[in-house]
Amino acid sequence: MSSRTSDTSDTSDVLVIGGGIIGLVTAWRAAQRGLATAVVDPEPGGGAARVAAGMLAAVTELHYGEEQLLALNLESARRYPDFAAELTELTGHDLGYRRCGTLQVALDADDRAHLRELHALQRRCGLESEWLSGRECRRLEPMLAPGVRGGLRVDGDHQIDPRRLAAALVAACERAGVVFHRAWADRLDAVRDRAAGVTLADGTGLRAEQVVLAAGSMSGRLAGVPEALLPPVRPVKGQVLRLTVPRRYAPFLSRTVRAIVRGGHVYLVPRENGELVVGATSEELGWDTTVTAGGVYELLRDAHELVPGITELPLTETRAGLRPGSPDNAPLLGPSGLDGLVLATGHYRNGVLLTPVTGDAMAEVLAGGRLPEEARPFTPQRFDAAVLMEQPA
Repeated sequence: MSSRTSDTSDTSDVLVIGGGIIGLVTAWRAAQRGLATAVVDPEPGGGAARVAAGMLAAVTELHYGEEQLLALNLESARRYPDFAAELTELTGHDLGYRRCGTLQVALDADDRAHLRELHALQRRCGLESEWLSGRECRRLEPMLAPGVRGGLRVDGDHQIDPRRLAAALVAACERAGVVFHRAWADRLDAVRDRAAGVTLADGTGLRAEQVVLAAGSMSGRLAGVPEALLPPVRPVKGQVLRLTVPRRYAPFLSRTVRAIVRGGHVYLVPRENGELVVGATSEELGWDTTVTAGGVYELLRDAHELVPGITELPLTETRAGLRPGSPDNAPLLGPSGLDGLVLATGHYRNGVLLTPVTGDAMAEVLAGGRLPEEARPFTPQRFDAAVLMEQPA
């Protein structure tokens, strides 16, 4: 059964606000459970996925204080091979899924010390990563600069092409009978203290038994959601570059390379199709999505220090997007506090990695009413508790 585009009033079991990868995987999994499902988004498959590099980096994305999020990231990474195989078999889409591993390197003594500390944290968390000398790093990746001082080899951190993933999820939704309403959701509609649907920008009303708010960085701006229940999600700007590796330079890099350069982070993600993604800045600039000369310069400067040959490659695209950040950098999953409204947002830098586990968790909530155990630490109510703890006695 293929999807249809609708501009008229409609009713569904589940209405997903947001057609990025999180909204799409939620809709697909809900439809697989037999729920009549619709998605509201003017451009399904767009959003942050157009900018993301697609690193599936549970180990190398580990940050201090995020050990609980690590467990969710690892569980989603464990599900990725089966998830990717299922999606490819269903749609025929090549997702650009590469089990190529990641090399994380340092370029000076201070960066090396920081990376040593990160390695110790990874080991304390039971993660597999191997310390390499600078010479060993260059043996793995000959294009690296001679000044590389050391690095971590992480064979379990892989990659996927988020644009291909989004296109495949749109196709999977179409096959599952998901209805696409290609418009903006103007406001959430509630009846007797329960979410009942949305009104589109053109005034069309859509009704649903359950509404999922999966609008990425826009999730905290939907009119009609009680102010106290608006998800605390903010936009975090990221700029990325795309270059093309001519055939004569191949292989340029064989795996994802990440680096700390003077305390800043840069990554290079080589695709099998010859594309090389370089990112990413992280800027708290509200809703600005301007590609700036400074952002492009910083990325190219740091990437050049890491891999000098990069300046010989054609620059094919510059783009900026907005990650949905939350107060603790972890997603908000599950009931919102308003009956009938479920959240799937705030994935910040892990949206692509967390796609499989989020889809499964949302399907469980929507079909059975319960959040699975691995997702329970990430309910929106955790921020209510944090606020209460801060209140004076």
